[in-house]
Amino acid sequence: MRVCFTLSGGLAVVLSMLLLSGCGGGSSNTQPPPNPVQVTVTLAGSGTGTVTSTPAGIDCGTACAHTFPEGTQVTLSAPPAAGSSFGGWSGACAGTGACTLPTSGAQSVTASFTVSGALQVTVTLAGSGTGTVTSTPAGIDCGTTCTHTFPTGTQVTLNATPAAGFSFSGWSGACTGTLACTLPTSGTQSVTASFGASLQSINHIIFMAQENRGFDHYFGHLNAYRTAPPYNLPADVNGTPLDASNPSFDGTTLVTPFLMSSVCVENQSPSWNESHTDYNRYNPVSSVATMDGFVYISAKDAPSNGGFDLGGTRAMGYYDQTALPYYYFMATNFAMSDTWFAPVLTRTQPNRMYMMAATSAGHVYPLPSGAAALTNKTIFELLQDNGISWKVYVTDPNPNPIDGTSFNMFSFSRQNLQNIVPATQFLTDAASGTLPQVAMIDPGYTSGRDEHPAAITPGGSVEKGAAWVSTLINGLMQSPSWSDSVFVLTWDEGGGFYDHVPPVPTVSPDGIPPSDLAGPPSQDICYQDTTDPTCDFIYTGFRVPMFLVSPYANKNSVSHIARDHASILKLIEQRFSLGSLTQRDAAQPNMDEFFDFVNPPWRTPPTPPIQPTNGACYIDHLP
Repeated sequence: MRVCFTLSGGLAVVLSMLLLSGCGGGSSNTQPPPNPVQVTVTLAGSGTGTVTSTPAGIDCGTACAHTFPEGTQVTLSAPPAAGSSFGGWSGACAGTGACTLPTSGAQSVTASFTVSGALQVTVTLAGSGTGTVTSTPAGIDCGTTCTHTFPTGTQVTLNATPAAGFSFSGWSGACTGTLACTLPTSGTQSVTASFGASLQSINHIIFMAQENRGFDHYFGHLNAYRTAPPYNLPADVNGTPLDASNPSFDGTTLVTPFLMSSVCVENQSPSWNESHTDYNRYNPVSSVATMDGFVYISAKDAPSNGGFDLGGTRAMGYYDQTALPYYYFMATNFAMSDTWFAPVLTRTQPNRMYMMAATSAGHVYPLPSGAAALTNKTIFELLQDNGISWKVYVTDPNPNPIDGTSFNMFSFSRQNLQNIVPATQFLTDAASGTLPQVAMIDPGYTSGRDEHPAAITPGGSVEKGAAWVSTLINGLMQSPSWSDSVFVLTWDEGGGFYDHVPPVPTVSPDGIPPSDLAGPPSQDICYQDTTDPTCDFIYTGFRVPMFLVSPYANKNSVSHIARDHASILKLIEQRFSLGSLTQRDAAQPNMDEFFDFVNPPWRTPPTPPIQPTNGACYIDHLP
């Protein structure tokens, strides 16, 4: 008890000094402000009940918040209503017993009540894709409501619907498989629905065929690149071995493969007669492929072209990652095929006809000058009939957009000039997100960016062509269009360069035999002969390089399933639910093995090397 006096004079001063701490409010006796117990209760769950407090103050659902004096010991109780049970506390308390709260500060607690014996369903969505799960009867509609309580005995069936571009991968938890999920009729049931990507996730299919290069010629030594660091992959590419154990007999000597120093090489003919002789020099209509005519034909072809390599040894020349680092990187990191064939044993034009229409309509040669264009339905007409957008991007556009393109072989092309645009527009469309659903890029025939071997003067640099392709693919990878695109790169035919893998049997597209073979006195191989194996369109041409880039492309993968260019058409037809053009594309294996839609490997694309363009370019000597 403190006593304070009011005095005057000196005694007042003395007493004031003695009693200062007790009279006059010195700072050492200042009391802290009160810190009341602020309690907030939330009710949750499918059941009902009340929460009350001791001392009184909380009575949910009448009053679910109350402030008690500091130091008050507050205890909460949660009696359930009839037909419900108390599921437990969360927040400031846990468990199912009484909740005793701290005696100061703000306290929040949740009381959960459930319906006794009810069916409690919880659905979780998982996977890289998206979709919805709904229930019969209504109650679950993910992602709006992913938890619901049904009366005991209710038969609940869940259905999963993938969003556009995705697929339903299956259930886990209370259900498995991919069919409708029928749950038990009571208790707590938890189920997970997984959605993944699918071919429908690809909204842009782009394809391009460069000119006249064979598989062994470009990728025969890819194993040495793939098996070395940093990849250390298996040697699973079917290429020409590094020990050069695949020589070709030219009639006198054996010529072994050799590395080209020049990035340009003298042209040679891959036409019908020449390709058949490459296939089997002494019996070109046989079912047995001896693959011994490449050097012979190259030597025979050189003088008529005014060439320098009169021995034909250029047919055995090859390139590796020194000249083609971009192609080696892309073929290794993404998905490739070592069993991709030109569609027919002949030159460029018929093979490009197959790439657009799955047939050459009986032609083994280019259409004669002045001849009417083919009326066969192309993939572009099929797309247009079905409302699918498309464009042809032309590397070397002329004043007349159709001239100089491979698309001009079909009459349909001349009716759709608005769909034929410069290839520079491809990068603009990719960057702006306005790519069509299907695009073909025609190569640079006149600018030398198509990789076609040189005729008389040096040109057709493999480096120059690869650099041009790199700008297109890199532009796509760096654009917003990358996320839902695929770019397929191949070469129209093998160009007369040696390959050790024979052509394979295939399907005639329409039953039309070769119709433009020359007769006597200098008749073509197979003239008026459709009985021998290679005399009809039932054999492919030679292997060509091929790789595919996409966020969904399988990493480091090599396909060993035989396909030809009609597989590109099959991919387009499968993606957009179109019919087949001919029996050839209908018979092609689909390309599912090239993709991983569950765990897309390349959502973030890699950084490829810069493709050099400064290699030596000459054609007057080897290598």
